Amino acid sequence: MIRAVFRTFAAAIALAGIAAPASAEWHQASSDHFVIYADDKPADIRIFAENLERYHSAMEFVTGRKAEAPSPSNRVVIYVVGGERAMRSLSGDSETAGFYIPRAGGSRAFVQDIRNQKSGYPDFSTVVLLHEYAHHFLMSASRFAKPRWFNEGAAEFFAAASFEPGGSVWVGRPAEHRAGDLAFADPVHVRELFDPALYEKKKVKGYDTFYAKSWLLYHYLFFSESRRQQVSTYLAKLAEGMDQKAAGEAAFGDLDVLERELRAYLRQSRTSALKLTPDKLSTGTITLRALSAGEGAVMPLQVRSQRGVNRQEATALVGKVRLVAARYPDDPGVLTALAEAEYDAGNDAAAIAAADAALARDPARTNAYVQKGYALFRQAAAAEGEQRTAAYAAAVRPFVALNKLENDHPLPLVYFFRAQVERGVAPSENARAALERAAVLAPFDHSLQINAGMMLAGEGKIEIARRFLAPVAANPHGGPAAARARQLIAAIADAPEDTPIELHSLPEPVDVPEVAAAHEG
Repeated sequence: MIRAVFRTFAAAIALAGIAAPASAEWHQASSDHFVIYADDKPADIRIFAENLERYHSAMEFVTGRKAEAPSPSNRVVIYVVGGERAMRSLSGDSETAGFYIPRAGGSRAFVQDIRNQKSGYPDFSTVVLLHEYAHHFLMSASRFAKPRWFNEGAAEFFAAASFEPGGSVWVGRPAEHRAGDLAFADPVHVRELFDPALYEKKKVKGYDTFYAKSWLLYHYLFFSESRRQQVSTYLAKLAEGMDQKAAGEAAFGDLDVLERELRAYLRQSRTSALKLTPDKLSTGTITLRALSAGEGAVMPLQVRSQRGVNRQEATALVGKVRLVAARYPDDPGVLTALAEAEYDAGNDAAAIAAADAALARDPARTNAYVQKGYALFRQAAAAEGEQRTAAYAAAVRPFVALNKLENDHPLPLVYFFRAQVERGVAPSENARAALERAAVLAPFDHSLQINAGMMLAGEGKIEIARRFLAPVAANPHGGPAAARARQLIAAIADAPEDTPIELHSLPEPVDVPEVAAAHEG
C-alpha cells in the first residue's frame, strides 16, 4: 500500500458527454461479484469487469471486512444501457446518470456506455456505480447501523477510485464530482453532520454540501494521524447507544475546531490517497461469452423488464417480447425473458408455459424457476378450499428445484416461509430460520430485512430484530422502508427480551424497490 498525494480540485469538473463506442454485439461478463451485460467490445467489457472486482477487493483491503461471497444469482447484475438519452428513457429522469435497485436475488444496476479510463478519474457514470456498490458492499460486510454522513462519506471516498493499466487501484482520491458543491452549494457545518436534527432544521430547499462535506470529513479522518483513532471511539460510542450528537462531541471534542481543520484541509494544494498494488488485490475468474442472436435481440426488452414496469408498460412490453420469441422459439434465454414479461403482464398460465419451455431446453436458467414460482404463487393466492393447500405445494416446487441448484439463493428461502404464511399456517421453525437466513444473505433488500425483523420481534428475539432493522432505518437512500424500520424500532424500544411483540397491526411495509439515482443529494 503506497500513500501518495494528488492535486486537489480548484473548480467543478465539466460532465461533458463522450461519444459512445461503435455498436458491437451483446456479451455477458461473469465474475465473483458481478454479472455485466453490454453491447460493446469484449476487451472493454473484460477490463470493466476486472476493474469492478479490483474495486471490491480494494474495499475489503481498506476496511478490513470481507462480505460473504454471494451465490451466483445474488450477485449485482449490471446492464450497460447506452448513452444519456437511453438512460433518461429508462430512468424517467433527465438528471440521472445511472441507478441501482437492491433486492434479494435480483440486485440490478443500470449504467451508461462503458468508458474505461486508462488512468485518472473515472467517468461520472462509473462514479455513480462505484458509489452505489460501496453502499452495497458496506451493508453486506457489516450490520452495524452507521450515521448518514458516515455512509455517504464512505461511498464518496471509495467512488473516487481510479484504475491503472498495470492493475493498481487508487483509493481516496479527491471527489472531483463534488468540487462544484464545495465551491458553490449552501454550506453545511460539521456539527450538522453529527446532529441530524440540527441539519434538518437548518437545511435549505436548494442544494447543499451534505454529500461533499461528508466526503471531506471522512477523507480527513481517514488520513489524519491525530484524528484517525477518534473514529473508532465515535463508532464505539454509537454502538453503545449514545446519540449521534453526543458521540461526535465525545469522540472529536470541540466541533468548531474540527470545522476549522476541515476548511484548512480543503485549501491544501495537495491531499493524500492510497495506491493499492496488484499483489494486494484480486479479480478472481472472469468469463466472457457472446449472447446468442435471440438473447441479443431480446436484451433491450429484458433491460426494461428488469428495470420494473407497471401493468400498462408490461402489457405493451409483452407483445414485443412475443415477437422476438416467435423468431427464436427454441432459445432458452428468450423464453425466460418471455416468462418474465408474461408474468409482469398478469398472464400466469403463459408465464408458466414459457418458463417450462425454457427449462426444458436449459435446466440451469434460474430466472425461469423464479418466474414460474411467482406465477404459481399468484395463482395459489386465488385458490380456495382444499385446492389452496395443493396450489401452494405446487407453487413452492420451482423454488425447491432452484434451491437444489443454488443452495444460497435467497428467494427459495423467502418463498418457503411465504408458502406457510399465505396458507394461514404458523410458520415452522425451519421456515422461520429460512427467512432469517435469506435476510442475512441479502442485507441490502430493505423489505426482506423489515419482514425478518417483524418475525423475530414476534418470537421475542428483540435484540436480533433491532439488528436487522437498524441498518435499514439508517440507510441514506432508505425512503419509505427506512421510515417503516424506524417505526418498528420505536415500537420495540422498551420491549424486554424474550417477550413476543406482534407488529403486524402497524401499517404494512412498503414493498417498493429503493432506487438510488445519481442526482440524489
